[in-house]
Amino acid sequence: MSVRIRLTRVGATGQPSYRVVATDRRRARDGRSLETLGHYNPRTEPMTLVLDLPKVDAWISKGAQPSEVVGKLIAKARAGGASAGGKTGPKAAEKGYTAPGTRPVVEEPTVVVEAAPEAPTELAAEAAAEVATEEAADAVADATPAAEAPAEEA
Repeated sequence: MSVRIRLTRVGATGQPSYRVVATDRRRARDGRSLETLGHYNPRTEPMTLVLDLPKVDAWISKGAQPSEVVGKLIAKARAGGASAGGKTGPKAAEKGYTAPGTRPVVEEPTVVVEAAPEAPTELAAEAAAEVATEEAADAVADATPAAEAPAEEA
């Protein structure tokens, strides 16, 4: 029996995600597998790749052959994970390129705000007294019409 490490498709219509499985080469793509070794979702940003590398190595030592795509995924997993953009290409190698959906980090200049100089204490006390008398006058003016209104209704 020749064993192949390959992807099997799972997920809803139009929303593919994959399992990395060890299976007989003659079985159907989504047929019964010998063992599940991980999963892969290319639709997330960045892509999700989870592989059990000791299991993968055990199957390869027994003679299993990874498919071309799974071979690339294993290399990415061993290199420390998927690239930040999810997919690699010639644009990703260009200096200053940011993948779609990511924001470049822009450092904003630091703004220093100085406190206003304090007013003399005499002026502050006078201003507080004026505010208090204005508030009291407003309260009296607001209370007077409210007291007359019930008298007119009766």
